[in-house]
Amino acid sequence: MFTFDQLVSSRKEWIESVLRPWSIQAPRKELIKAAMEWTDIAGKVSPESTLWTWAWSRFPELIYDGLEGVNETLEVEVQMKDGSIHVGFPNNNSTEYGNLVLLLTERQPHSDSSPLSIDEIVSVKRKL
Repeated sequence: MFTFDQLVSSRKEWIESVLRPWSIQAPRKELIKAAMEWTDIAGKVSPESTLWTWAWSRFPELIYDGLEGVNETLEVEVQMKDGSIHVGFPNNNSTEYGNLVLLLTERQPHSDSSPLSIDEIVSVKRKL
């Protein structure tokens, strides 16, 4: 029989060793399913602060440790599987359900990109 402290420790270990790594590599379709049941799976934490932040962490340039969601302060270059490249600042308010939206900086006037699926993104680099 576990003590309560052991139970808490076991749960934290499962979150770090199973749930977080799964979130980092899971396809968008699976992430959306998980988001619907997130409080049952992960406890009383929002999917935005855990699931989606972990999922976007597969592209380290998009996140900032300690902040929820994508980092809006860095201009990035996003390469897609189809070869297209999008340059802009991540728009955290419009980025949802595994679809990244950028404030495009190469167009005048600046406008948001179409949603870029996490499954279709090959790489994200900081724009210098």
